[in-house]
Amino acid sequence: QVQLVESGGGLVQPGGSLRLSCAVSGFTLDWYAIGWFRQAPGKERELVATISDAGDTTNYADSVKDRFTISRDNAKGVVYLQMNSLKPEDTAVYYCQRKGSWGQGTQVTVSS
Repeated sequence: QVQLVESGGGLVQPGGSLRLSCAVSGFTLDWYAIGWFRQAPGKERELVATISDAGDTTNYADSVKDRFTISRDNAKGVVYLQMNSLKPEDTAVYYCQRKGSWGQGTQVTVSS
């Protein structure tokens, strides 16, 4: 059974940092590109970042470029999203996604 489980969300002040983790099971992580998405209240889900199966290619939404970093450890079965210089507009539920499968999401709230 394919599972993706996000963790690491929480409440952080503007300018702070968080690292999200996406732990996968039920499939071979090495074979799949993974994406992080987010959905703020009243807004559509949007793509934040993607990483290729080997980890050698990454892409970012313009709104997070130079602040967020996606990475992966295929041996551990985990994909990370390091988020720095967080802004209130980064507040959302963050999801990881493999083609056809989603995690349950983790809440990130940026507020003073």
